[in-house]
Amino acid sequence: MDAFRIVGGHPLRGTVRISGSKNAALPILFSSLLGGEFTLANVPCLRDIRTTLSLLRQLGIHTERHDPQDGSSHTPATPEDWNGIFTLSDRDTPDYEAPYDLVRTMRASVLCLGPLLARKRRARVSLPGGCLIGARPIDMHLRAFEKMGARITIHHGYIDAETDGLRGTEIALPYPTVTGTENILMAAVLARGTTTISNAAEEPEVTDLARFLTARGARIEGAGTSTIRIEGVAELHTADYATMFDRIEAGTFLVAAALLGDRVTIEGIDPTPLRPILDVLRAMGAEPHIEDSSMTMGVIPHPVGTTVRTLPHPGFPTDMQAQILPLMAIAHGSSSVIETVFENRFTHVMEMNRMGAAIEIHGSQAMVRGESRLEGATVMASDLRASAGLVLAGLVAEGETEIKRVYHIDRGYEAIEKKLESLGARIKRVQEDQP
Repeated sequence: MDAFRIVGGHPLRGTVRISGSKNAALPILFSSLLGGEFTLANVPCLRDIRTTLSLLRQLGIHTERHDPQDGSSHTPATPEDWNGIFTLSDRDTPDYEAPYDLVRTMRASVLCLGPLLARKRRARVSLPGGCLIGARPIDMHLRAFEKMGARITIHHGYIDAETDGLRGTEIALPYPTVTGTENILMAAVLARGTTTISNAAEEPEVTDLARFLTARGARIEGAGTSTIRIEGVAELHTADYATMFDRIEAGTFLVAAALLGDRVTIEGIDPTPLRPILDVLRAMGAEPHIEDSSMTMGVIPHPVGTTVRTLPHPGFPTDMQAQILPLMAIAHGSSSVIETVFENRFTHVMEMNRMGAAIEIHGSQAMVRGESRLEGATVMASDLRASAGLVLAGLVAEGETEIKRVYHIDRGYEAIEKKLESLGARIKRVQEDQP
């Protein structure tokens, strides 16, 4: 198993380009099950992306990687062999079963359910897996599909769904679930009539999916607001599209700059979706310089504590709370993080405390006593964003930190160690327990 070794305390300087968003690319890739052909650029080289492409091929989708050198269509395993451009088409007869072996590692696999129901009128999908960060029930997806005319049963760990044809309806979500909104949105694109989703997720990645589907001929209004209206169409046409940037990767590098930056520039971004993260960093003392598609920031000389409450967009993203904790740990005064999205997302706190942080958990709140002196230690990553938080803690800690089980971070960050190393960090990937 791979691990990261980090020697902390080295300043970061230079420019880093932010990759395409995993959370935007995944639903767009799954929308290939709606039929037709499209080309998608800025697809990041991540474990979840490769798993998705494998699952789509098993479901009958032809995936072709654009390689100017050899024209091959295999899925490469490393960023060096990956140019991020794929054409997807349903040239084969699509299957309707998403098996456990591929679905178990990735929560987003449930996104094949809506498109399969809309196009094939039948779906058999294993109950999904993914990071262990609390219950993320898909009941809201299933109730919405039943309201659209699907018949659903769950047997032996599989969701079995079938329909005589989905029909538009009004769906009021009890919570603005991102994957639920995306799943319903894709199903509604080919449903008969008009579907209205109220209390819809407003995340930029949902908007990116809606923009992409609209480029293919879908009729969607209101994406990015709490009410989305979809008028069903008979079919989608071809289009070329580029996935939006990864705002969580961008936020992670902004925190790295706040911890150790000697002028770090992130490129390939749109500053607007980063506003909730920037507001917190400014409250702690950051002074970012913002341009149209880039941002430059340096270390916060005397960071101050603050209070953060994770919320659906446009609130502070839950996917950034692990990364903000190391900055809070060294800040002057006390800080707190109130987690309102997932109930089991503080598994990284124990490991950060082993590095010298002073963080106490009280239910859904993390209380941080600042001005800690972080020291290198051997720690264990428990999920994707926890891994990123531990990397940031290791960068600012004195001495050497070893982070075990970094396969989690490969699900959501494209070669993060190489990007950090290009900025001057002392970080390398090794085999666990390698001398």
